[in-house]
Amino acid sequence: MFKFEKLDVWQKATDFANVVYSKTKSFPSDEHFGLTNQMRRAAVSVSSNIAEGSSRISRGRIESTQLMQTRRRKSCYA
Repeated sequence: MFKFEKLDVWQKATDFANVVYSKTKSFPSDEHFGLTNQMRRAAVSVSSNIAEGSSRISRGRIESTQLMQTRRRKSCYA
């Protein structure tokens, strides 16, 4: 088991993605490549980003600092 799999927030994000997948099964077939696909990708993206962020931070303080600096730079441009 990876460290991020122990995080409550990652588990809830995975549960949320499962709910989105089950709810979008009933969407009209003409929406499968539009709204359905977008909702599913967004739902999976949440847990993926949590896992990615968790692995970056656990690699050490230097990478954690770099991550925070990158986020700070991005927020200045927004």
